Amino acid sequence: MTDNVNRQILLVEKPTGKLAPQNFKMVDGKMPEPKDGEVLLRVRYISLDAANRAWMHGATYRSAVEANTVMAGGGIAEVVSSKAPGLAKGDLVFGDTGWQEYAAVPGRYLVKVPHLEPMTHLLSVFGIAGLTAYFGLLNVGKPKSGETVVVSAAAGSVGSIVGQIAKIKGCRVVGIAGGKDKCNWLTSELGFDAAVDYKAEPVFKALKAAAPKGIDVYFDNVGGDILEACLPQMNLHGRIACCGAISQYDGAPSPTGPRGVPGLIVVKRLTMQGFIVMDFEDQREQAMADLQRWVKSGQLKVQEDIINGLENTPQALIGLLAGENRGKRMVKV
Repeated sequence: MTDNVNRQILLVEKPTGKLAPQNFKMVDGKMPEPKDGEVLLRVRYISLDAANRAWMHGATYRSAVEANTVMAGGGIAEVVSSKAPGLAKGDLVFGDTGWQEYAAVPGRYLVKVPHLEPMTHLLSVFGIAGLTAYFGLLNVGKPKSGETVVVSAAAGSVGSIVGQIAKIKGCRVVGIAGGKDKCNWLTSELGFDAAVDYKAEPVFKALKAAAPKGIDVYFDNVGGDILEACLPQMNLHGRIACCGAISQYDGAPSPTGPRGVPGLIVVKRLTMQGFIVMDFEDQREQAMADLQRWVKSGQLKVQEDIINGLENTPQALIGLLAGENRGKRMVKV
């Protein structure tokens, strides 16, 4: 690594259709200088999430990523030097570092995280993925023992954890995933009761067989047709936790489905709630304690998909959007 060079990946043009490698460019930027209140960070691992693609469309819960700027993304980073109170050299933090080797970030936007091995768990089960699964299922879905929980994108970083927590809480769990291998993995390794392969069979029919007593909680990561297939099978007073809409992020034609929603919500008295992990910041400690306990006891298995090299980040995101990953995908810088 050359002194004073900061390798960065820029979003050079916003994609109009599907995301492609030519939307990005790797450049040698200058080493950032932290101002008062900021810290200089060395990025260790970059989190890859479907939301990265959504940010290219426009503002979401964060501002849009503009062309010819460093691609945005969360990461685990080590403090190199600090001009911010409460953070010192050697501390580990999670924050919006962007796709680069070094970043200068205001201390107030960073979350200090514990030193633990493997460090990658700070991005998966003890990071946004694990916390999103925990809060979305338990605080929004509110499953009770004996109920049926269905989760889409079940082999992904969030879905794979949602299903396992639902099992810990005594529920019958059905995962929806793409491909025979992923479905086998859900049932044989992660303990799901059933899995539906949306690539091989009509979801509505397969779900009816996998969840004959209907659905009490649906954890929705995809929106679109799969949400449409789940809605009519929801039980009275069912809960839907809306986490993402990956089916509509990457160059999909105009968003479709679900149709007939208002009538179904009224007749079945359904609750449908969107959320983001920051909504539950005040309960983070309890969540972390539970997640750590479940991992330690072996009740919660952690699956990570680690890609090496900053230069491979664009391709790794494109692959994630195509459903290549199993568990949490990240890049080791």
